[in-house]
Amino acid sequence: MMPVENQTFFIPETFILAGFPGTEESQVWISIPFCVMYIVAVFGNSLLLFIIGTERSLHEPMYLFLSMLAVADLVLSTTTVPKMLAVFWFRAGEISFAACLTQMFFIHVTFISESAILLAMAFDRYVAICNPLRYTTVLTKPVIGKMGLAIVTRSFCLIFPLVFLITRLKFCRTNILPHPYCQHMGIARLACDNVTMNFWYGVAMAILAIGLDAVLIAVSYVLILRAVFRLHSNDARLKALRTCGSHICVISMFYTPSFFSSFAHQYGHIIPGYILNLLANLYVLIPPMFNPIIYGVTTKEILKRVINLFYHCCSRRLVLS
Repeated sequence: MMPVENQTFFIPETFILAGFPGTEESQVWISIPFCVMYIVAVFGNSLLLFIIGTERSLHEPMYLFLSMLAVADLVLSTTTVPKMLAVFWFRAGEISFAACLTQMFFIHVTFISESAILLAMAFDRYVAICNPLRYTTVLTKPVIGKMGLAIVTRSFCLIFPLVFLITRLKFCRTNILPHPYCQHMGIARLACDNVTMNFWYGVAMAILAIGLDAVLIAVSYVLILRAVFRLHSNDARLKALRTCGSHICVISMFYTPSFFSSFAHQYGHIIPGYILNLLANLYVLIPPMFNPIIYGVTTKEILKRVINLFYHCCSRRLVLS
């Protein structure tokens, strides 16, 4: 290792995103499912926002939270996937230092925002099932607006320090990032400085934000299930469980890749790097693609309006032809 006094420190003007190192010959094929998932995510979430925005009967707390989730999914996937595809297809991995920090910022802000939105949706289901008579008075539109503002503010305040933690670092080796997009610790590991502060801030952020949200969601569903199984009518139980089913699926799609990837990184010495990279990409591809599908299929109100929308579009084309 070069002595510290002989090292040349610098702030890189650009980084080079390497995609999935070790799979260069297969990256074009890897990009195909990524591209399909991105198209499905953009189309599904845009359609969901259009339906909720144009149908006044859907301007209820549950659907307003769902629209927040759709916006977060669009931001998360659009921030990462287009650049990722450019790396795979055109080897266009060069990204400026400022652009890399911006991408990192939006990825982490959106991820934490999604976790908070899922917590808000769990609270919505808790009030709807455990205190149905107070539902309209507790979750009013001003309250939902304040919750949305609190979600964005919390995410911004937690992630903004990461920008300063990165800009304080000195680099002396390479500017090649072995990832398809900019991640906090991915950038930090290229530095020649001590990154202990970066590491522990990331751990604390994960515990206090993602971990706490997951615990509160679990507690809310314990209370919901306890209230559901106290109902005397089987029909009422099934109806209540049906309303929570789609949300539980979305929660699973969000937290499972997160925890599985974290577990896999503990065994990074025996798992190939490209496998860890693929797991990391589950964050930005799987939830945005499946969330609108899950809600579109399991929520009768949304499914009905999707069918009506396509029926009217097809009828109009037949008339014009």
